Amino acid sequence: MFNDNNQMDDPDQLYEEGGETESSLGDFGRKIFKGDKVIWAVFIALCVISLVEIFSATSTIVYRQQNMWSPILRHAVFLIGGVGVILLIHNIPYRYFSSLIFVLFIAVILLVLTPLIGTSVNGADRWISFMGITIQPSEIAKISLMGTVAFLLSKQNEENEALMFRWMIGLMAIVCGIIALDNLSTAMMLFGICFLLMFIGNVKFLRLLKVAGIGVAAILLFVLMLNVIPANWTDSGPLNRLSTWQNRLSNFTTHKELSEEEYFTITDDNYQVAHAKIAIANGSVVGVFPGNSTERDFLPQAYSDFIYAIIIEEMGILGGLFVLLLYVIILIRAGMIARKTEKLFPKYLVLGSALMLSIQAFVNMAVAVNLIPVTGQPLPLISRGGTSTLITCAYFGLILSADRFGIGKKKVKENDETETGGDEGNDNDNNSRNLLKEIKTVDKLEDKVEFEIIQV
Repeated sequence: MFNDNNQMDDPDQLYEEGGETESSLGDFGRKIFKGDKVIWAVFIALCVISLVEIFSATSTIVYRQQNMWSPILRHAVFLIGGVGVILLIHNIPYRYFSSLIFVLFIAVILLVLTPLIGTSVNGADRWISFMGITIQPSEIAKISLMGTVAFLLSKQNEENEALMFRWMIGLMAIVCGIIALDNLSTAMMLFGICFLLMFIGNVKFLRLLKVAGIGVAAILLFVLMLNVIPANWTDSGPLNRLSTWQNRLSNFTTHKELSEEEYFTITDDNYQVAHAKIAIANGSVVGVFPGNSTERDFLPQAYSDFIYAIIIEEMGILGGLFVLLLYVIILIRAGMIARKTEKLFPKYLVLGSALMLSIQAFVNMAVAVNLIPVTGQPLPLISRGGTSTLITCAYFGLILSADRFGIGKKKVKENDETETGGDEGNDNDNNSRNLLKEIKTVDKLEDKVEFEIIQV
């Protein structure tokens, strides 16, 4: 680099070495973070917002534990683990995710065991602890049921359409029925998302209309039952969960009948909703900036169910709209990826994952602004959580896997049709044809494996 007189042999060499370093870093990043760049950008943005808001919203946990770093470090560890989940899943070809049907069977077993050996948190038995690790079986059931429905949709045709429909509805009824015993909102949301996926998957409209009619009738019957069932029946025993929904529905439907003084009086019944409204009012347009929230000390679930209210308080309406836009981008981008994907399974897999992320986010936001009754749904990737954070990252991994391996085949075929000219062109032509033959062989093997799974 330098000669005997301490002078540069080539002054441009230093810049070339710097360029090579930057290029190598760029190549390393491209090798690790593969797939759609917009999805990666949204994921990173949500992670940054999550770290900032969780650090601010966990003031009550900090007060109890007397350790200001413990909550944010715990959440950061799960986010880092979530990145590892994405890096693992998005390097796995989508065809292997047809095995989610076996994961669903394991999830059903865990759901059945949860009331018997589960751990109660905030009065709900939704978690199982094993060797110090706490998992939420309903989150595992959500992703496995969505993947199973996507797989069955990809295999339906005119001959087996009725059989596939019965399998899908049967699995949805079993899984959502078990979840509904202790988490009705999650069961209803999961059934609705799978039903919407079936609509996208061209299931006969008459079949879907019958299911929708039964669903509406069941909801009306449930609401009627909540209104007529005696309150002392729900104080204890197997019906004690109904009292929660009785209070939520009565609080949501009767607030318009209250006088002005009663409406603005904070009671035990409207405590969460009232403080969420105060947080939103404090936020105004630009917010009070992160770390300056006052309602985080009053909302019991400021870092989970009502974190969107804290986001609006600290980042204003503009910040709230930005977070909403991120989930809309996921939905739009997933539609673009699905449109470019050739095979049906990755198409439905990416759409199901995007619907799960976006609809759950919209439900959480609607609760925060009091558009619907309180449901207890966390804001995907932003709310504090363990199993839910890792499973949310798994949805991102599925989208990226479908983008990488589902669209890649189409690109190879296009290259095979367009590349011409010269010896170099012939070499590229041969390479493309060979690669295309390998892909067709893999496709045949994939169809065979998937058929055997269906038979099982």
